[in-house]
Amino acid sequence: MTATAPRHAGPGVRKDPASPAPSGGRTGTVRRSLFRALPVSPAVVLLLLFLAGPIGYCVVIAFTDLQLTGQAESSFVGFENFTRAFRDEAFLNAVWLTLVFTVLSSLIGQNTLGLALASLMRRASKPVRTLTGGIVVTAWVLPEVVAGFLLYAFFRREGTLNALLDWLRLPSQNWLFTLPILAVSFANVWRGTAFSMLVYSAALNEIPKEVTEAAEVDGASGWRRMWHITLPMIRRSIGTNLMLNTLQTLSVFGLIWVMTRGGPSGKSQTLPLFMYEQAFQNSLIGYGTAVALLLLLIGSLFSVVYLRLLRTEV
Repeated sequence: MTATAPRHAGPGVRKDPASPAPSGGRTGTVRRSLFRALPVSPAVVLLLLFLAGPIGYCVVIAFTDLQLTGQAESSFVGFENFTRAFRDEAFLNAVWLTLVFTVLSSLIGQNTLGLALASLMRRASKPVRTLTGGIVVTAWVLPEVVAGFLLYAFFRREGTLNALLDWLRLPSQNWLFTLPILAVSFANVWRGTAFSMLVYSAALNEIPKEVTEAAEVDGASGWRRMWHITLPMIRRSIGTNLMLNTLQTLSVFGLIWVMTRGGPSGKSQTLPLFMYEQAFQNSLIGYGTAVALLLLLIGSLFSVVYLRLLRTEV
């Protein structure tokens, strides 16, 4: 019986898929990944240089007693600045007012009014949409200092609001003295509602008309359609808008500074104003920077909550 000679695989025969990959495969994958990351590398470098770098430097300063008093050198004080903050009644008052200001002007004011305007403008005629959108967006694009002066003229003792109340035979008062936190909250709503309106207008336009028309045929009222159809379908837009508005509101400085300078007696002094007072008026750079890091921590906590909500599928 004649033995059959083994056949050698020709150049066109496929290799066994179970055979090990060539040694250069992993290197090629790494090279391709680096090549794909090359276009975004300038942005990463800029973020590290202008964002991560200053934040890291602030972290270092927050643990020192650095002052703007011509001291020769600063010394490491550990967590003393942070413990001092939580023992400071003015700091605790600023935290409380910051939360009140954020809830009133951002979570309730800008968010609710922006959604209402977007819903109404969706049903309005084109001239009404153009006029309303132009007025609202104009308030948004105004510089913060200019908007602060306008609202100061509106709420001051001899301002527009009291003139209207006097004309209507209603009692007037010095709003910036009696209700300063409400006055600055209203000012922030007036200035920042346009962003929420634009976000919700885009989200509402993505809702299929067939869905709302089917709900109308089934006899669902406007409120039931809003609660059971519209809000669930724009849930992600609501979360995104709340997160961006909250972070922006936490850092509002110029608007409140122009209107009240945090007064009277700290009744409208939010954390940004308290931080500015400690760092640049009292020359306590280390303490002021520690307050800034605590404000950054508060913003981070809000962001974590919103991001967890955004992960939830509708």
